[in-house]
Amino acid sequence: MSRTTPFIIALALAAAALAGYWLGTSEPPPQTAAAAAPGAASPPARKLLYYRNPMGLPDTSPVPKKDSMGMDYIPVYEDGAPQAASHAVMLSPERVQNLGVRTEPVALRALVRTVRALGTVQVDERRLVTVSPKFDGWIDRLQVNTVGQAVRRGEPLMQIYSPELVAAQEEYLIAARGLREALGQDGEAKAAMQRLRTATLQRLRNWDIEARDLGAVLNKSASRPTLTLRSPTTGVVLEKRAVQGMRFMSGEMLFRIADLSALWIIAEVYEQDLGLVRLGQSVKITVHAYSGREFGGTVAFIYPTLNAETRTARMRIELDNPDGLLKPDMYASLELAAGETLQVLAVPDSAVLDSGTRQVVLVERGAGLYEPRTVKLGARADGYAEVLDGVRAGETVVTRANFLIDAESNLKAALGGLAAPKPVAASPATTHRADAQVEAIDAAAGVLTLAHGPVASLKWPAMTMEFKVAERALLAGLAAGAKVGIEFEERSAGEYVITRIAPAAPAAAAQNDHKGH
Repeated sequence: MSRTTPFIIALALAAAALAGYWLGTSEPPPQTAAAAAPGAASPPARKLLYYRNPMGLPDTSPVPKKDSMGMDYIPVYEDGAPQAASHAVMLSPERVQNLGVRTEPVALRALVRTVRALGTVQVDERRLVTVSPKFDGWIDRLQVNTVGQAVRRGEPLMQIYSPELVAAQEEYLIAARGLREALGQDGEAKAAMQRLRTATLQRLRNWDIEARDLGAVLNKSASRPTLTLRSPTTGVVLEKRAVQGMRFMSGEMLFRIADLSALWIIAEVYEQDLGLVRLGQSVKITVHAYSGREFGGTVAFIYPTLNAETRTARMRIELDNPDGLLKPDMYASLELAAGETLQVLAVPDSAVLDSGTRQVVLVERGAGLYEPRTVKLGARADGYAEVLDGVRAGETVVTRANFLIDAESNLKAALGGLAAPKPVAASPATTHRADAQVEAIDAAAGVLTLAHGPVASLKWPAMTMEFKVAERALLAGLAAGAKVGIEFEERSAGEYVITRIAPAAPAAAAQNDHKGH
């Protein structure tokens, strides 16, 4: 026998022992189990959901991949994890209670689209009159002397003196006397006097001097130095520039009078609601001055232009004001019932997280399990939004406490940071073992940095990582460079805690030294 024969035999025995250890610690492939039980029914294929980070970090992948340390991502199956989507949020019952989470089922609802707007009460422009004399003169006596005073049509406003009026009266009297004197003359002279009298009288009437104020003139007795100027309409004096004794010019505005028995409301309607407004539509009107009282009006006109700054259009509502309760410039709130009542699938407005480009709701998939889901929305009314796609009737959505998600831009990060869904772990927790060398000790934090060997139960390769210790007493007597054997458990997702530390067996320590060299 040659000198190399014992070495070859020892090497073969070592290889056989290593293969036996590997076979004993490795999981048998599915086909091996099937072959071991010939004729047995094949178990149903499990549905693969996603692959999760092997260290428990909130990161998933739809396809197999490795992390930065070269570790394979762990497959998660439908029957092995509670979540139904990679971004589902798992909250403990205590946290759900503390946050005040409220839910509501998705259901068919009758929605009536209501357009709301704000407006101001204004005078009906068709009922606004100004008093502007058509001649020059002076105000001899003012009979309506206050703003806000109510006047009736034909009521005297003031007594005025005007040389033009006096001259016109004199012309009329001259024409009347000439007409009487021409009775025995030819027809041409009589016709001329008749035309002069008629023209003078018409000029007085064109100056808004009524016949009852020309009584003395018409009776052919004498002219009057002053005449009465009367109100042309029934209403309220909104503006008064007339002052007793003042001189006025032809066309100068002395009074502005409005009939307030009917008013307008000019309202601003948002651009997106403009298509729901139509002429003749009934409007409910409320004002702050009369809480609980409603007034009725009708959409009479929609203005043809849009305000480019506010993106609103104006509409005019007409309404009666027989009691005079509504005053010009009052603020008014308006409601217009737009369209027919719809039976649609709807969720509360409070359930929708709207980023501007996407709308998301949180669907409750189980106790404490919430899944963000993109939805397509339609009409909104009565505090609810129509759902065109994304959820089904009977599903439950979160209506309160969904403020945990600020915007769609950080949706994934926010949901991942709330609580990573923890895999269903066996009870009691699985204990893993490894041989390691102490690299660093943080006694204050209870953290131990170890360079450990492969961990077969977790399919970990050899690497250096930090572990927490269950008790700080486990760190007693340890020093950097010490060879130890450890037992640890996964207490929460990605958090591995050492429960036992013992000096490494001499063989293991020697093997580690050999690997180090």
